[in-house]
Amino acid sequence: MNNRAVVMKLRSLLAFAVLAFGSVVSASELGKPLDAFAQSSLQSALDIRSSGHLVLMSPVREIRGEIRSDVMARLPVNGKGQLFEINRDASRRAAQEHYRSELQARGGQILFECSGVACGRSNVWANQIFEQPRLLGRDQDQDYFVGAVADVDGNRWLTLVYTVTRGNQREYVWVEHLQVATGADIPGFQASAARLLGPIIVPWQGGVTHRFDLSTTDRRRLGEWAAEEGAEVVLAAFSSLENDESLNDSIARAERAAGALADVLAKSGVSREQVRTLAIGPGVQVADPNRTGDRIEILVIKR
Repeated sequence: MNNRAVVMKLRSLLAFAVLAFGSVVSASELGKPLDAFAQSSLQSALDIRSSGHLVLMSPVREIRGEIRSDVMARLPVNGKGQLFEINRDASRRAAQEHYRSELQARGGQILFECSGVACGRSNVWANQIFEQPRLLGRDQDQDYFVGAVADVDGNRWLTLVYTVTRGNQREYVWVEHLQVATGADIPGFQASAARLLGPIIVPWQGGVTHRFDLSTTDRRRLGEWAAEEGAEVVLAAFSSLENDESLNDSIARAERAAGALADVLAKSGVSREQVRTLAIGPGVQVADPNRTGDRIEILVIKR
């Protein structure tokens, strides 16, 4: 394969990786609800079995008593819904980030998220979508995301997380974890994402020499992923555009950082032959505050 073909292949992989993260745990683990936010207390739980459970993947509207959303699905599901009250010394922002991290650790893909009035009216979410009156709060103080994950056999699960602050300042989080029946179409989700593991975000500093913020946990996880037969490791290197720096110079900085990290990983047991580097520089912006600046995103592709 020539260099141009390799670059085109890696660019397509990166574009897919921005949206999709693969499953890294067993099907039995994927079927369990996400670990609860530690600083919260369970208020109620219910089993959900439905041939047409409503899942919204865009802001909600109510028109003449009918729920409207540009992207929504009624899916055959089996799972559980849980209502938690967040402790007063914690915050729903922290709870939301907890569940997002839990989903990512399972290899989850965020299909839709919204915040504040952009989600629509809290009254509709509380009373008509989730049927949980205690979720009624202020429209500007709500957040929602829905994520999906699949195992290597094509089994799929959805996770819905809605947080809200009520007028009395009490905060709640509603979590649904649902297995979707075989054959049902989940808008925006491809089960082939199960072949993609990551990304692991590695901030970097330096120019001639480099320092990488790669935790022991992430290093161990990467080693386990890369140990699978036929696994490929993609290092997508991003850089911020510094004052008076040209685009080419910024990309060159990213390229040097990717090469340096490949050398570091080789010493940790990740074969240099497995690694593909891709210098993105500042040319791709991701709408995630945790994925900005000088960083390398590590993606592992399973055979």
